Amino acid sequence: MDTANNNSILPGLDICIKKGQNYLLGKQYGDGYWVGLLEADVSVVSGFIPLMRILGVKNSDREAKALNYFYDRQNSDGSWSMYYKGEGSLDVTVQTYFCMKMTGVSPESPAMQSAGKFILSNGGVEKTNTYTKIILALFGQYPWSALPSIPPEIINLPKWFYINIYDFASWTRATILAFSIILTAKPVFKLKPEQYLHEIYCNKNNFKTGVLYRPKHPAGPENIFIILNAAIKAYETLPGYLKMGRKAALEKVKEWIVSHQEADGSWGGIMLPWLFSLIALKCAGFTVEHPVIKKGLEGLEDFIDEDEKNLILQPATSPVWDTAWSILALVKSGISPWSESIQKGAAWLLSRQVKTEGDWKVKNPKTLPGCWSFEFENRFYPDIDDTAIVCSALNPVRLDRDTEDEKLLAISKGIKWILEMQNRNGSWAAFDRDNCKRLLQYIPYADFITPLDFGSPDITAHVLCTLGELSEAGINEPVTTGADASSGSSASGRLYLDLNLFGNKVKKAAAYLINSQQNDGSWYGRWGVNYIYGTSRVLQVYPYLKTVLKDNRFADSVSKGKNWLESTVNSDSGWGESCRSYETGSYQALGASTPSQTAWAVLGILSVDPESEIAAGGVRFLMKTQTPEGCWDEPFYTGGGFPGVFYLKYGLYKDYFPLLALSKYMEIKRI
Repeated sequence: MDTANNNSILPGLDICIKKGQNYLLGKQYGDGYWVGLLEADVSVVSGFIPLMRILGVKNSDREAKALNYFYDRQNSDGSWSMYYKGEGSLDVTVQTYFCMKMTGVSPESPAMQSAGKFILSNGGVEKTNTYTKIILALFGQYPWSALPSIPPEIINLPKWFYINIYDFASWTRATILAFSIILTAKPVFKLKPEQYLHEIYCNKNNFKTGVLYRPKHPAGPENIFIILNAAIKAYETLPGYLKMGRKAALEKVKEWIVSHQEADGSWGGIMLPWLFSLIALKCAGFTVEHPVIKKGLEGLEDFIDEDEKNLILQPATSPVWDTAWSILALVKSGISPWSESIQKGAAWLLSRQVKTEGDWKVKNPKTLPGCWSFEFENRFYPDIDDTAIVCSALNPVRLDRDTEDEKLLAISKGIKWILEMQNRNGSWAAFDRDNCKRLLQYIPYADFITPLDFGSPDITAHVLCTLGELSEAGINEPVTTGADASSGSSASGRLYLDLNLFGNKVKKAAAYLINSQQNDGSWYGRWGVNYIYGTSRVLQVYPYLKTVLKDNRFADSVSKGKNWLESTVNSDSGWGESCRSYETGSYQALGASTPSQTAWAVLGILSVDPESEIAAGGVRFLMKTQTPEGCWDEPFYTGGGFPGVFYLKYGLYKDYFPLLALSKYMEIKRI
């Protein structure tokens, strides 16, 4: 390695870090939090406009801005994509075409003509997923009879039954319960004849008949649900007096939906169950003036980002996630934990700890709350990933004496909650424990919404990193994770954990990571794109586990992972991976380098090989691409959502991850 060359960049590195710090500090809100714009594809807006019309909320100015947004993002072949520079998506294109036609755009216009050609050449409405067909059915553009049923009676299935609502992933659970009301009511909201969609059906007869759902394999597990659906359809044709439990089940679902509304009017802080819960409640007889509907509509305003030209609807917001990562990036880059910005950010995070029981309690009846969610408001669905990063971010922050005790207790409760959420196979998932009944992958609605919350390498590694960061070499005094956990603090006010205290859980998690490694040496990343993210997270665990694990299997896996990550570097010394990796099941190069993915790669490689020249090249790439303002430009989507269906672009990923990577390199070179 050319040491002189690497040392020569250190003065410039100091300047880049300072600029990055100043930029990120300038993004902090007055209450102490950070939050970047969270953007998905145009279908979030193109689904929002029709559903608002169902609720009687028509805003011509916003609809005009939505059209501008659509025009700006239309591809040359007439399609719209799920992510920046991605291939055209049939579902996104059909939904957007429908929204544009509903708002008055002529099907003869160039934009609509090219979109229509793309739709027909890719199978028409007939080939769209179930979600798209539900949107169309609400307006009479697809027959309800051709859609799979979701009986509201599903809510009566006991928790001990093999399949019940708590066996679905949290995001799916809230959505299918809303759908159960809608699919029972089968409402049709009228359109003008000129707004109908006959022209984008390959077979015009299918406009009235729809197409039957067919399994991918004649003897596949999907057939179980096809048979079950046929039985439900037959049941639904019975006279009302023979469906004695239907009315009570509908009432119970309605009560469940109402009880799960958040303080900000949302359901779980995410758009899909939010919008459909509002539609479901309208079907259940709620008016727009009902307090629940009214609060839901008012809350949507905080998710809308608009300027004079465009309207963007965020699928969720990420203040807890962004705040924790921003604090870590700033503190690790040299900002004092005593600084006003860090103090305010930490105090805000402490105020967001979820201290009430959520849906996770069903499978964890003895577990106590003390966790964090992703969003501003989400008391039912806190998640392991956010809880882990918040614990990491709070630990180095110094607060006044009383608040310091509160902080230590909060971290201790968070760690205890995380540990008790570990899956049987040693992994951690996002929201639930052992949410892995594979049969549910074959429900008809799995074509647009991931029905299960499997454990993943990225979250598992993240938990282990947090446990490692909270550990301290030479500190062997066990720290409890119960109500008296503040006794485990040191004189410096930090919480110390001994990884050996959690030896069995750590070893199970490490074994899971070894077993989940891909043949090429990479690891799958569920919540970041994709193999670069997953591999980086696992490599960052290595320094903490070297002294805990008593065999070399993990070291061998990590070495193989580092070699894979180095092999994917681009010619400009950066890294970039396409969302297509989720669709193909293997690494797909983006053809460009992104700041966030380059930072992930640098952080991962440096954790295993501090002298890596390839990682040093990534540092130089980040320095070279930093803007004069101290940030980075990143139009690409590097966040996961529903793989193969829905992806995310985090507005601050391009800023705090590069700052972390630059700081890591500086720390190594100064030792």
